[in-house]
Amino acid sequence: MKLDHPTLPVLKSAFPDVKFLAAEFRGQTTVIVPKERIKEVCRHLRDDPQCSYEFCADVTAVDYLNYPSPQPARFAVVWCLTSYSKDLRLRLKTYLEPSVDTAGIEPDPELVVDTVTDVWPAAEWLEREVFDMFGIRFKGHPDLRRILMWKDFPGHPLRKDYPLRGRGEREMHRVVSRDSA
Repeated sequence: MKLDHPTLPVLKSAFPDVKFLAAEFRGQTTVIVPKERIKEVCRHLRDDPQCSYEFCADVTAVDYLNYPSPQPARFAVVWCLTSYSKDLRLRLKTYLEPSVDTAGIEPDPELVVDTVTDVWPAAEWLEREVFDMFGIRFKGHPDLRRILMWKDFPGHPLRKDYPLRGRGEREMHRVVSRDSA
């Protein structure tokens, strides 16, 4: 299948030393970028007049644990970019493989990717959410701390190995009935 997204040739010519992988699913193009080059690629996509991706609409992550088809790594960070002036959308994805199985309680030195908050300031809270829910840290982030869970929450609830009933969170709260409320 030939991909015809107008950004792909621009990326290919701007980064001849990088082997990009690209895929299209339901009309949406995703480019897989090595984690070491993500900030450089993002900055180019924003600054190049042929691309002009001036808006980072979303930053999220995917946990591929027990995924039916093989994946290059367990985690992926995904950036959804929009160019209003060119009427284009593009997703960037980079894969991260954890080095140890800490069940998300201890920080993993391999689950780190560069922040893009200096490219798109709107990514600040989105990266904090990915950190909070998946435990993926963003190097250079100006304020990387939990945003949805409390500071001492044990783990990262959107990881697929996180227990469905939690790790005691439900048992720590007092049950409130209609009569006692």
